[in-house]
Amino acid sequence: MPPAPLTVSQILALADTHHRLYRAWPHGDYHRVIGLRGENWRKLDNALRLGLRGLPGGSSLARLLAEKRGVRNLGQLPKLTQKQILVWADAWRHRAGTWPTSESGLIPTAGGETWKSVDHALRLGSRGLAGGSSLARLLEARREVRNIQSLPRLSEKQILAWADAYHTKQRKWPTIKSGGVTQAPGETWSGINTALVGGRRGFRGGFSLPRLLAQERGLRNPKRPPKLSMGRIHEWAAAYRQRKGRWPTRESGPVAEAPGETWAMVDRAMRRAYRGIRRPCSLFSLFERGGAPLRKRRKRPKRK
Repeated sequence: MPPAPLTVSQILALADTHHRLYRAWPHGDYHRVIGLRGENWRKLDNALRLGLRGLPGGSSLARLLAEKRGVRNLGQLPKLTQKQILVWADAWRHRAGTWPTSESGLIPTAGGETWKSVDHALRLGSRGLAGGSSLARLLEARREVRNIQSLPRLSEKQILAWADAYHTKQRKWPTIKSGGVTQAPGETWSGINTALVGGRRGFRGGFSLPRLLAQERGLRNPKRPPKLSMGRIHEWAAAYRQRKGRWPTRESGPVAEAPGETWAMVDRAMRRAYRGIRRPCSLFSLFERGGAPLRKRRKRPKRK
């Protein structure tokens, strides 16, 4: 038995039912057609294309829905121009306060256009565009927007100059949470640290802002504290006792002879045997009750 004839109005009614149930328009796939037993959308699409079952032919399901329901047809996307893209970008900046990126989603009042599809067209040279570009490059060239994919090279000397200026003004050294670099609009301390760590913008990688400041400006790096020795701890403790009249404990606060160091940090390093300390001990065990530091016990000679 030959398949029943179809009409354009009938297909549109079936598409409306599909959209109402699934909140999406049908495609020319094998998904079954609700309300038409034994049919799928691939068969209806073929009938529209080839002029079968009483249809005129030369069309498709995508073209029919684009023409009659305003559905975006991915097979026949409209041409794009750089001028139109910049108009959309300017409107976005005016509304959102920031420039769009390829991940900014749907472009308002652009008929279903997205920033990702625009970026793809700029890169691939489709839809009337020349290609070899991107949304970021277009905005960099035509709107002087900072392009994070093509940032200028940096040097340790430049970073240190910015850090010195920050220290002079703020009376402290910058961290990755210090925000923007005043002397370099668009640069951030977090971005600089990322470049040092990841080997970008002329750096080899495996470095960081705290390590650079520790190495070049003597700033204490919390993640890489300096080594300790029992001899140095004894010296600090003796100086503390001379000032205070008692031996230090983990509650004694900062170590005056070592900026950035505290007796709690020293005690923690001693207990965990790190930062150069070889055997676990503590400030409490290091000193006698109110007396002098414990001396090393002499090893008894082995009995023959």
